[in-house]
Amino acid sequence: MRGAVLVAIAAAIGNMLQGWDNATIAGAVLYIKREFHLESQPAMEGLVVATSLIGATVITTFSGPVSDSVGRRPMLIASSVLYFLAGLLMLWSPNVHVLLLSRLVDGFAIGLAVTLVPVYISETAPPEIRGLLNTLPQFTGSGGMFLAYCMVFAMTLAAQPEWRLMLGALSLLSLLYLLLTVWYLPESPRWLVSKGRMKEARAVLQMLRGRDDVAGEMALLVEGLGTAGDTVIEEYIVGPGPADDGGGEAGDSKVTLYGPERGMSWVAQPLPLGAGGQGSMLGSAIGVGLGSRQGSVLDHLRDPVVALLGSVHDLKAAAAAPAAEGGSSMLFSKSNLGSMLSFHDKAPPVDWDDEESGEQLAASDDEGVRAPLLDARSSMHEHETATTMGIGGGWQLAWKYAPESGGVVKRMYLHEEAGGGEGGVHAAALVSQSALHLHLHGTANQEEDEEHGPAPAHPAAAEQSSSWRELLMAPGVRHALVCGVTMQVLQQFSGINGVLYYTPQILKQAGVSVLLASLGLGADSTSILISGLTTLLMLPAIGVAMRLMDVSGRRSLLLWTLPVLIASLVLLVAASVVPMAAAAHAAVATGSVVVYLCCFVMGFGPIPNILCAEIFPTRVRGLCIAICSLAFWLGDIAVTYSLPVMLNWVGLTGVFGFYAVVCCLALGFVALRVPETKGLPLEVIIDFFNVGARVTCHRSCSRIGSYKLLFPSSLLIRICMLIHGVFIYASFIIYSLRSKL
Repeated sequence: MRGAVLVAIAAAIGNMLQGWDNATIAGAVLYIKREFHLESQPAMEGLVVATSLIGATVITTFSGPVSDSVGRRPMLIASSVLYFLAGLLMLWSPNVHVLLLSRLVDGFAIGLAVTLVPVYISETAPPEIRGLLNTLPQFTGSGGMFLAYCMVFAMTLAAQPEWRLMLGALSLLSLLYLLLTVWYLPESPRWLVSKGRMKEARAVLQMLRGRDDVAGEMALLVEGLGTAGDTVIEEYIVGPGPADDGGGEAGDSKVTLYGPERGMSWVAQPLPLGAGGQGSMLGSAIGVGLGSRQGSVLDHLRDPVVALLGSVHDLKAAAAAPAAEGGSSMLFSKSNLGSMLSFHDKAPPVDWDDEESGEQLAASDDEGVRAPLLDARSSMHEHETATTMGIGGGWQLAWKYAPESGGVVKRMYLHEEAGGGEGGVHAAALVSQSALHLHLHGTANQEEDEEHGPAPAHPAAAEQSSSWRELLMAPGVRHALVCGVTMQVLQQFSGINGVLYYTPQILKQAGVSVLLASLGLGADSTSILISGLTTLLMLPAIGVAMRLMDVSGRRSLLLWTLPVLIASLVLLVAASVVPMAAAAHAAVATGSVVVYLCCFVMGFGPIPNILCAEIFPTRVRGLCIAICSLAFWLGDIAVTYSLPVMLNWVGLTGVFGFYAVVCCLALGFVALRVPETKGLPLEVIIDFFNVGARVTCHRSCSRIGSYKLLFPSSLLIRICMLIHGVFIYASFIIYSLRSKL
């Protein structure tokens, strides 16, 4: 696990360079416009700052599909090289045109880093600390801004500050990032598995996890290659297999389940969905989702994924309570799934050779390659112990094989539930078509084939028949994509740009600028120092968010911080409308800004990027992240360019009022549509979105015209954009009336 932490820290340096660049251009532009005489050309001055946004938007369009094709690591290397080139060009910059070119190259580097660093960290981090590690980019970005403001402040104290050195320092820092990406960062193991490079993927996983036994996670990564659009929920009572044959005949109503290593098998008795009782994780939740009239209106409006994952986390919390009180936890009792899965022989794990084709595998006599993954040859021994083959978050990976139905192999993610007894464990399962391409051993004895189960073919040997367009249009992928895009748009319209724009003015009114001026600081130095102090306020709050991201969870942080954002914006509006003394106004405004910034970087700042890196399948993750990032940059550009116009037309009161309305919409969207993903493997999260898409489709088909408003995200985006347009139009009308008067 230490390896995953170090890799995440190294990758997050790309975001530190982004924060560094944002701060240095904010300070350097004060001197750029004087040297190039841009005071009379505000459009050119704005273009110097905004060209990097344009570059980031353009490169984002291509970064996702390219990263899915060539890998995450080469794109991070490209980002570091572009940072280095941009720094050299800005250090040179004999005229404004070369400066614009350097800013464009810098935007390319920023776009690659912002898009791919969260993806890379999510694909390399273990589920238990994925949220903490994916908050690192937010922390390093703010830390880079603070360090850059300190450097710029020191340079502004000189008689003639040199803006080229301010911007060119980026090239020195980018050299460190380049060395780390080339010599230290490994390729994402999930991307390696998607390309059939299994030996490399296993070696990377062993380095990241700090252990040699990664067979279970390797099998999980292979299963993550599909989109699993046919996922269904099933319930079982799971018990040990027969001791004499290791799971040969399971009975008419029972099925034999196979684990991710040879000899791992057990018998499962199917149950009707929800028959496990009130402790069922999915029974009650899925009942409401499938159209039950028993739920409230809010239950029908809530996304099924929110209800399902909420049930998972509620069950985990309930199971952990007895253990905290000193009792025995259901999840760690002797009869739990982990113990069952640990009874297996010590046969070596499946060893896929990435240099062999499918035909070579079929003809090979190498037992290490031909060893069946779903092999039940050895029996379970009651007193034998071994490492549990869990995949994280209390989930276990298994398969069920049905020769009588054409040899179909189903992949199952099992999770223990309340109920069961001495004869077995009550478990819920997410079941779908396996991504493994399987073949029987081809022996003359059909009964022996059925007993041993199918063996896996090399993933690279199977043709990828589905195009990325077909994968992107899968219901579960579209369901997740709408959630990710909406989160990015709402984040940009929630007011962070306006608050950052207003912060220096607030601190000036509070007397901070007067205090600094009394120390002999000039106007430029005072402005830079105030911005640095603002950034410094964010760092402790981000540290708290890193601690809570995997404890309280992403959804909980959003539900706690968004109301605070709304309250702080309302206070800013009240401070502008209600007459009060200057000191009281400064205190209210300063407190509101500080609270807003701290809560934003704890919740709505990092979490949209974290969620977007968690909810998409491996094969289209880069493409989907690019679409979400494109929405982010387009929203950033729209808000940045509309902010001065809105300030001139309706003032701060109207602007902050608009932001408060958007935050209210965001709170409703999070409550109804954003699930909790903490501690879950990426592949399990994706399967829940597949189930949610199926339930949503069932709702639409079964209740046409009844509860049809499912709080659709596309409608929410239209409402947000409509409100924004109405505000701009109303501002123009007010401005025109004022001019006539």
